[in-house]
Amino acid sequence: MPRPPMLLAAGALLAAAVACAPVDDPAGTSASATTGTATSAAASPSTACAKDQLKLLNAGKLTIGTDKPAYEPWFKDDDPSNGQGFEGAVAYAVAGQLGFDRDEVQWATVKFDSAFAPGAKTFDFDVNQVSINPDRAKVVDFSNGYYTVKQAIVTLDGSKYAAAKSLADLKDAKIAVQVGTTSLNAVKEVIKPTDDPNVYNDQIDAISALKNKQADAIVVDLPTAFYVTAAQVEKSKIVGQFSSTGGTPEEFGLVMEKGSALKPCVDKAVDTLKSNGELAKIEQEWLGSAVGAPELK
Repeated sequence: MPRPPMLLAAGALLAAAVACAPVDDPAGTSASATTGTATSAAASPSTACAKDQLKLLNAGKLTIGTDKPAYEPWFKDDDPSNGQGFEGAVAYAVAGQLGFDRDEVQWATVKFDSAFAPGAKTFDFDVNQVSINPDRAKVVDFSNGYYTVKQAIVTLDGSKYAAAKSLADLKDAKIAVQVGTTSLNAVKEVIKPTDDPNVYNDQIDAISALKNKQADAIVVDLPTAFYVTAAQVEKSKIVGQFSSTGGTPEEFGLVMEKGSALKPCVDKAVDTLKSNGELAKIEQEWLGSAVGAPELK
């Protein structure tokens, strides 16, 4: 999907680590291997991702891009360099896997839609809630996904459903949702309410139904839920988040220039953070119960 409304308005998991294999550059020359022999090809993965072998925008520094303002819960205090917020923490975790200390990371301000536009980039990678999709992937490279977008339930403070602790607690809720969305699928396939949901052509109409108490709750993706509660519906709260089923999951990916020699190394870093549990810990800290979005099952 496009960037979450929070960032538009103000302007929005592979388990095993994989080997860092060489990739071809636009000229057809391997980015990491110097010969075509089997021996050098086998050896190159162990050296291509060494810090001193990385092809960087600025020698000795890892340049990371993101938009400004940088909003919570993705970043904290509009300061990506503090490493707080979900994406701030992810960025520094990836940097650490690539061998960079915090003082070797520098940040570049990059408008959201410029990050995945064609052309040369002012960053080594960009982190900004950019969903991986085939059209964007024609002109930029994406890392393996670092966050699978989850669905969230929003209700009004004081509602009988505000204290729901499980999906079963929402069975009798009148739910508003937008037509043709993964959120609608999640309502039907995961929550399975007793009554059919109220389905609207536009998301804003579903939000208005909640605001006007024509619905007990709405289901939207989690990034949108943060925006709804922060800016669109006063005295509303996120009851919780849950994983949807069916279809291809929507994932956020780190953005790189098309043909970037860094891609296999960034992929390896992301996959390592998945397999060692670090990504899950970061997600729980910044997108979980700490910010009022506990996991509902």
